[in-house]
Amino acid sequence: QVQLVESGGGSVQAGGSLKLSCTFSPSTSGDYCMAWFRQAPGKEREGVAIINTDGSTSYRDSVKGRFSISQDNAENILYLEMNRMEPQDTATYYCARARKFYCTMRANIYNYWGRGTQVTVSS
Repeated sequence: QVQLVESGGGSVQAGGSLKLSCTFSPSTSGDYCMAWFRQAPGKEREGVAIINTDGSTSYRDSVKGRFSISQDNAENILYLEMNRMEPQDTATYYCARARKFYCTMRANIYNYWGRGTQVTVSS
């Protein structure tokens, strides 16, 4: 069974940085892509960053230039480095995995989800 476990959340002041980690079970077969999503209270879950099987990445507009997604395949860890953080980044952050070569920001394509880690940015 595939398991995803996020860590690294916390509280930070605006302009600060955090680095999230997601430890995941290794893939036993097939290609997969991974992503970070976030959900703020009263809002829908939204995609933040994607990393595809070929290593290509994409980001939602509001985090471009501030956030960076990366993956350590040897250690089976997905990262999200967040810089110049803003109060609007406050949310629970989730990592997700899809049995696809390329991912999108649509949450319904993902087969596996972690339980999330809370990120709070104060002004």
